[in-house]
Formats: sequence, structure tokens, C-alpha cells
Amino acid sequence: MRIMGLDVGTKTVGIAISDPLGLTAQGIETIQIDEEAGEFGIERIKELVKEYAVSEFVVGYPKNMNNTVGPRGEASENYKKLLEETFNLPVTLWDERLTTMAAERMLIEADVSRKKRKKVIDKMAAVMILQGYLDSKSFKL
Repeated sequence: MRIMGLDVGTKTVGIAISDPLGLTAQGIETIQIDEEAGEFGIERIKELVKEYAVSEFVVGYPKNMNNTVGPRGEASENYKKLLEETFNLPVTLWDERLTTMAAERMLIEADVSRKKRKKVIDKMAAVMILQGYLDSKSFKL
């Protein structure tokens, strides 16, 4: 069973998946959504859950630097509820402060063009969210 990591935005959701042992995260894709229109990519996520035998979700939780929850954090809380209702699987909110900036910095250092960065940044952020969660679990073992 694998864990799926999600970086949820207003227009895209970056998706990462753990290896079967839950040690490493790999980015698999970025799906297009439209938060305003109520389109959250659930049908594609259903396909991926089945394909990868997902048993748990980790959703990035963009808290403010002062630890308060703003509009994007509330959107992640709502996405968590939607996943729980749809899949009846555990969903963890994971503090994602600065992951998108860190992902962008890594891609810049790797000399990835601006155009290509835009296509993979959300998937990369999902990898960082999921890897942080996996690393925290391995310390508890």
C-alpha cells in the first residue's frame, strides 16, 4: 500500500506517490483543476488510487509563517474533507510552508528553464510534502 502526497492549488494539484515500503516519494503528475468551478480532479485521483493501491493521503497545509491558517489553508482543509468523504481513507494535513519556494530553488539550481519549471513545480512540491511526511514517520519507527 502506498501513500499519495498532494500539493493543492487553485488551478493544479501536484501528485506524488510513495514507494511500496513508504521510504521515498516520486512525483507522478500535475492535474488541472478549477477551484472556482468546483472541479477538483477527483476522477483522476480515483484512477491513481486504484493504479497505485493508495492507502493514505497527505495534503500540503500552507499555514502562514505565524502559524495561523489563511484562505489557502482553509482550502486544503476542505480538500482533506473531500478526500475523506470520497475515499474513506486517512488524510493527513502536512505543514508545507516554503516547499514551493524550495522546489523552485532546486529547479533553478538544476538550470531548468522557467517554462519547464512551471510545468513541474507543483509535482515537485508534492514530492517535498510527501517526503517530509515519510521522513517524519521513519524517525518514529
